[in-house]
Amino acid sequence: MLVEIYSDVVCPWCAIGKVRFEKALARLEPAQRERIAVVWRPHQLDPTAPSIGTPVFDAYAKKFGGPDKAAAIIDRVTSVAADEGLTFHMDRAIRANTFDCHRLIAQALLVGGPGLQYAMKQRLLDAYFSEGCDVGDRAMLADAAVAVGVFLDVEMASLFLESGDLVAETRSELADGFDKGVSAVPTFVFDSAWMVPGAQDPDVFVNVLNRLLVREDEALGLVTGATCEVDGVDC
Repeated sequence: MLVEIYSDVVCPWCAIGKVRFEKALARLEPAQRERIAVVWRPHQLDPTAPSIGTPVFDAYAKKFGGPDKAAAIIDRVTSVAADEGLTFHMDRAIRANTFDCHRLIAQALLVGGPGLQYAMKQRLLDAYFSEGCDVGDRAMLADAAVAVGVFLDVEMASLFLESGDLVAETRSELADGFDKGVSAVPTFVFDSAWMVPGAQDPDVFVNVLNRLLVREDEALGLVTGATCEVDGVDC
């Protein structure tokens, strides 16, 4: 089963949804987990954001109607993240354009498959939510890509970022997400057919995964009689 997760590295609910989905995977039997491939797909919350970052508090205040609302939103997501075992330091987070982040995440998949892509994704989430790094800064991105093994050295990573490599492909993937109906993130797409939006509780993901795995078994003639309708999602 292919699970495509559309998300942005500056989206707090994407980070929270990622952890919740991982908790769901951990509750499956090992043989079930081996049947699931997870791939990260791009989505930009603000494709017009400048490459030079600004404090996330200022960006939230501008977007959501002032400092009080910005503070309330940051407090809420930080609290929810803590409940999931995540440490957010959004008081020092820097909001920037994430297009190059998605290029690196795509490159990681090409170079090392889903495992390396996961590492690149996690490194960028940590950089943004916990370390106060500017994820629009190419020097920072080059260091991050080398740290997880996408490139052998900073020079190679910098050359990639300065080139046009995967620019057209990333734009195409962004457009493909919208064509599939992805308008908000995180969105989880199962086998290119069934979509579950939002940072759902692990129970929801477990139910969806189990039902779809049973559906795959039915298609192979291994079991009969199951149906799939999970929390309003027609499978």
